[in-house]
Amino acid sequence: MKKFSIAIGLCCIFLIPHGLYAQQNTLRAQIEEITKPVKGIVGVSILGIESRDTLSINGNARLVMHSVFKFPIALTVLHLVDTGKLKLDQPVHIKKRDMPKNLYSPLREKYPEGNVDLPVSELLSYMVSQSDNSACDILLKLIGGTPRVQAYMLQLGIRGIAIRASETDMASLWELQYVNWCKPKEMTVLLDQFYNGKILTKSNTDFLYKIMIETSTGPKRLRGLLPADAVVAHKTGTSGTNAEGLTPATNDVGIITLPNGKHLAISVFVCNSTNDEATREGTIAKIAKVAWDYYGK
Repeated sequence: MKKFSIAIGLCCIFLIPHGLYAQQNTLRAQIEEITKPVKGIVGVSILGIESRDTLSINGNARLVMHSVFKFPIALTVLHLVDTGKLKLDQPVHIKKRDMPKNLYSPLREKYPEGNVDLPVSELLSYMVSQSDNSACDILLKLIGGTPRVQAYMLQLGIRGIAIRASETDMASLWELQYVNWCKPKEMTVLLDQFYNGKILTKSNTDFLYKIMIETSTGPKRLRGLLPADAVVAHKTGTSGTNAEGLTPATNDVGIITLPNGKHLAISVFVCNSTNDEATREGTIAKIAKVAWDYYGK
């Protein structure tokens, strides 16, 4: 009887991991099926923040970021706030020339003539929640440009993210968008470190998390197929489409609060695709939904 009990126990020990592995294989198969119609590269990195369970497809590919780079920029700005070099209520004077007409900018639409002082906190909200390109470059200028952001990523041990061009730079030459890239797995690591309070003070972690929840761009991406009340703190990235129908970047990265109260860090990049926008965004939404179903049980 004792030998029988031991045998049953050993069987359970070996069966449980195998069962979990089989379930994750099912999730992987679902995601791979979702990505089949995509003419381009789809990079996916998923981390169960509490469970530490991971899944990656093309997670080490160097993929175009576009406005996803505003998340590392925001982290850098808030790090400078944490270290006393900046203040959230510090006013920044904005001139008309700081908001070029060729950049997407709700900030410019509100203050077309410039000549306004706005606090760092408001510029961060514009940059993150509305993906404002003028606010992004104003903040980059304030902190010393992209080299400061790159240096801070390296300081954090993040080597799979490259930030070399501003929004103005990218708008000036098509090829320059490709110098800002990241590996999806590395972006998920950054999201995880941020959420767990390993980068910023609690107050600034809470502030950035709040304005990420308030993101209005990309409603058909990570949020697209989730319940309307799902909490998604995220940052999108979107490129233009050239004459040949090539779209270098349709992206969304963030932290999803699951129905079971746990959290999911997820990065999905659809790069160099010739599909239409509905297919690109739908791919992101479908991946988020199967991950929601799998991890939210």
